[in-house]
Amino acid sequence: MPQNLPDPLKPITRARKKEPYHSWRCAICSYIYREETGEEQTHTAPGTRFEDLPEDWKCPICNAGKSSFARIEEEKVSETKGDKKTTVSDVLIRQLTSFGIHEFFGIPGTSSLGIIEAIRKNKDARFTLFRHEENAALAASAYHKFTGKIAVCVTIAGPGATNLATGLYDAKEDKTPVLSLNGQVSMQYAGPGGFQEIDQDAFFRPITVYNNTIYDRKMTQKILILALQHAIVRSGVAQISVPNDVQKQQLDGKVYSLQGSIPSLKIVPDSDTLSRAAAMLDMAENPVILAGWGAFSYADILSSFSKAIDAPILSTFRAKGILPDGHPQYVGILGSVGSPQARELVEQADLLITLGVGFSKKTMVPEQVQILQIDREPLMLGKGDKTLPVYGDVGEVLSRLIPIVRQRGRPNSPRRVKEIVESWDAQLEKEADPNAKPIRPPYIMKVLSEVIPDDALISIDIGENAWWFGRNFKMKKQRFAMSGYLATMGFGLPGAIAAKLAYPESQVFCITGDGGFAMAMADFVTAVKYNLPMVVVVLNNHQLGMIRVEQKVENYENFATDLKNPDFAMYAKACGGEGKHVFEPDDLGRAVRWAMQLNKPVIIDVNTDPNRFSPLKKQEIHEETV
Repeated sequence: MPQNLPDPLKPITRARKKEPYHSWRCAICSYIYREETGEEQTHTAPGTRFEDLPEDWKCPICNAGKSSFARIEEEKVSETKGDKKTTVSDVLIRQLTSFGIHEFFGIPGTSSLGIIEAIRKNKDARFTLFRHEENAALAASAYHKFTGKIAVCVTIAGPGATNLATGLYDAKEDKTPVLSLNGQVSMQYAGPGGFQEIDQDAFFRPITVYNNTIYDRKMTQKILILALQHAIVRSGVAQISVPNDVQKQQLDGKVYSLQGSIPSLKIVPDSDTLSRAAAMLDMAENPVILAGWGAFSYADILSSFSKAIDAPILSTFRAKGILPDGHPQYVGILGSVGSPQARELVEQADLLITLGVGFSKKTMVPEQVQILQIDREPLMLGKGDKTLPVYGDVGEVLSRLIPIVRQRGRPNSPRRVKEIVESWDAQLEKEADPNAKPIRPPYIMKVLSEVIPDDALISIDIGENAWWFGRNFKMKKQRFAMSGYLATMGFGLPGAIAAKLAYPESQVFCITGDGGFAMAMADFVTAVKYNLPMVVVVLNNHQLGMIRVEQKVENYENFATDLKNPDFAMYAKACGGEGKHVFEPDDLGRAVRWAMQLNKPVIIDVNTDPNRFSPLKKQEIHEETV
């Protein structure tokens, strides 16, 4: 038999082209069954053809039968060159982590699943699941206040986006860079009547310094870099919406650098302005320095400048802690939480030097005096009609003024500071009654000043707790954050979560009131879930205490401020943390020390007096506080 002829006894085998895998969509819930991957939930092996599924096979999402499925066309292969498996979402997250932005706070949902998946896959990204979007946005704002770094809040279109508003407004008002990365409905469903669809560009416009939607995947990197550029340079909120379908589109995975996009913010004024400022300082006989948040990073330069011109230092509330209480040149805070002596010192000054000060109503800066105003925000300059405005970075300006100002003789300001501080401290000590019950807030602040470690991080809420903290707490080297200009209740707890995420080795404290804590308390379980030990001190006076005071100031009858509270200590235990009630003044210090030793989140529920300075009469004490 010739060798080239086939063996008639051997069956002829022909190469059979492998049938490609297909995908099938459920008409009821839009679930997609992919033959290539199978379905783990129904124990269907990878490679199982749809026609080979048992006739009683059901959709794992809505329980519909096979008859509800229809084969769908495979997605067209992207014409974009590069990594075919990289999506718009992947590029966004990869780009952010390459810029050193690693923290993502929020809640996943239908219109953000592509973004969430990209975060999950990126080993350099960390996602913290919050229970409310407002808390996630407040945490992102607080993260920058504590670290100087940007965090990203992530959520869905519609209700998720609107829930971010309060937290993002806090960042806007306090000039805090934050990036909000939000899902949006697929482009074909945008417009009136769309499910969970709002005009996010219009909604975020008054909150943001940059606001855009990625409609064209080719614009992804450019829009992201512009957003970060605006957030950093203009110190505010940048918002990017990404439609659901765009999130999943394929895109070149190339990563770009921020180098060259962010200019130096170390602004230096011209020599003529510096000379005029030096001349003004030389002529002053009684200068006083007021340091604001814009000066907070320059404590050492501030101290040297104060010595050079022999001027005492005051601070705004937000800049509390720029120098420790007890520093020989630091008097305290100017404003509604400051001392009368501080107010008198400013009123008697012949020159007030303001350093990065926002001129808040609560600070009550006297604008009728001669002012040397230094600020890197040009639109903040020009307060008062006797002001020399100096546009520049506080540190850069002071370092150039120190060598050229007239050197004073024997310093006088340390003696003045000592007299004022000793008088004020004596008053605070007198207010801190160790025997009064319910426990007096001045005593609570005295104990916390003694017990909280020097290097702790403190997040405070808004209300009476903040008033007493600003007025009576003695700062050492701690760092604190608050909601400054927006002054939103509920900041304390998400701020503490952000602090612990940023500095896991540091002791973290949240000082809050029962009103503010109740607004954010759902996320106490977030601290438990992520094992973030912290001490939450709740000043529980069963009142919206600050509103009660404001009603009294404006001669209104007290109305609608009394609170029915849950048991906060039991709530902490129900969440998996720890809790303790404090009714006796002597127990407070022990309770806080006990909480610091536990490796978990703890709530100290402190029964306190809602009154400022007139103690409660026995018959006035609410039955819940006894």
